[in-house]
Amino acid sequence: MKKILGLFFLAAAFACTESKNVEITVNNPLEMNRENEVVELSPDALSSIQAKYGDQFLITDAKGTEIAYQLTYDNKLIFPVSVGAKSSTVYTVVSGTPKAYSTISCGKFYPERVDDIAWENDRVAFRTYGPALQATGERAFGYDIWTKSVSHPVVEARYHKELNPETRAKIAELRKTDPKAARELANSVSYHFDHGDGLDYYSVGPTLGGGTSALMTDDSIVYPYCYKTYEILDNGPLRFTVKLVYNPLTVKENDNVIETRLLSLDAGTQLNKVVLNYENLTETTPIATGIVIHEPSDVYQADATKGYIAYADPIHPENGQIYAGAVVPQIQTLKEAKAVYFSEEEKKDRKANGHVLAISDYTPGNAYTYYFGGGWSKWGFATPEDWFVYMQTAAEKINNPLTVTIQ
Repeated sequence: MKKILGLFFLAAAFACTESKNVEITVNNPLEMNRENEVVELSPDALSSIQAKYGDQFLITDAKGTEIAYQLTYDNKLIFPVSVGAKSSTVYTVVSGTPKAYSTISCGKFYPERVDDIAWENDRVAFRTYGPALQATGERAFGYDIWTKSVSHPVVEARYHKELNPETRAKIAELRKTDPKAARELANSVSYHFDHGDGLDYYSVGPTLGGGTSALMTDDSIVYPYCYKTYEILDNGPLRFTVKLVYNPLTVKENDNVIETRLLSLDAGTQLNKVVLNYENLTETTPIATGIVIHEPSDVYQADATKGYIAYADPIHPENGQIYAGAVVPQIQTLKEAKAVYFSEEEKKDRKANGHVLAISDYTPGNAYTYYFGGGWSKWGFATPEDWFVYMQTAAEKINNPLTVTIQ
C-alpha cells in the first residue's frame, strides 16, 4: 500500500512539473531602469518553448498582461521588457492564441522612388538609396534620417502622397498656367514639409550621412555607393531587418571587396543595429562610422573610451534640430573618436564641412557590429544635451546588455 501511494505522489509531482508554465527571467546589471527594451531569446530557447506549446503561446508580465512578441527570420523570439535598476523581472509563457499586434517597426522597397528602402519604428525613420538612384549619377552615400512626431507608421503614406501619379500630373498641368497654385499643391503633398507627423529635411549628399560606416585607406574614406541587392528578412511588428549587398569596392589594390550589411531596427529605440562583413579583404583595415557635419560646429561629442559619437545638426528656423549618433560596442575597441574636417576643395564637392568619426579596425573574416540612429528636437529631445545623454546611456546599455534565462 505504501509503495502504491508513493508511486501516486511521484506521478502527481511529475504532472505538476510538466504543467508548469515556462518562466523567462530578465536581469538588469545596471544602476538604471531599462524601459521598453527589446530582448532576444536564442533559437534553442525558442525551440524549448515551441516543444511545450507549439505555435500557440502568449507571453505575460507579472500582472498577467499579454506582451507583444515576434519570431524573427533567424529563429529568435523577441519581446519588449521593462526592468528596474539592478533587478530582475519575470515574464511567463502560457498556452493560448496571441492577439494581432500593431506593427511598430517596418519598412519597404520603393521602386517608384529610385529604389529607396525606407524603414521606421515608433520613434524615427530612415532611408537608404538603391541602384536606380546610382544610375542617375546622383551621389548619396550615407543614411538619411526622417523625423516623425507620432508613434504609428507614416513613411508609406508619405511616399504615397509625394508620388501619387494623379497629383503629379495635376501639378505638371498647373505649372503651365498657374505656377503659384502648382507650388502650393506640390508643397501640400511633399514629405519635405511637416504636415503634422514630421518630415524629411536632412541632407545626405556624397557623405556618410547619418551614420554609415566605410573602410579607410591612408586616412581617406572609401565611400560605398548605393546597394546592389536587398532582401527584407523581418517586417514587424517589433523588428525590421534588411540585408543589403553592395557593388565591389576598390580598397588599396583590391578591386573586388564586397560589403554586406545586415541592418535591423527594433521598436522603442532611436538606434539601428548594423552587422557588416567585407568579402575578399585580405588584411586588417581601418573602418570609420561617420556623421556628416553640415556647418562648422562644435555641437558634438566624441568619446572613444565610452564608445560613442553624437552630433547636433544646425537648427532650422521652422523644423527644429536633427540629431545623429553612433555606438561602437567596447568589445570591438574604438581607437579614435573625433571631428575631421574637409579641405576647402572637398567642402565644395561634398557640400558639407566634414564628419564626426568613430574609427576602429575591421579584421577579415569577422563581423563588425555597431549602432547608429537619430532624433529630433520636436519629438523627445528638446536640446542637444538631451540627445547627448541619450547616446551616453545607449552606449552603457549596449555594453551591459540585459541577460535572459528561461526555466
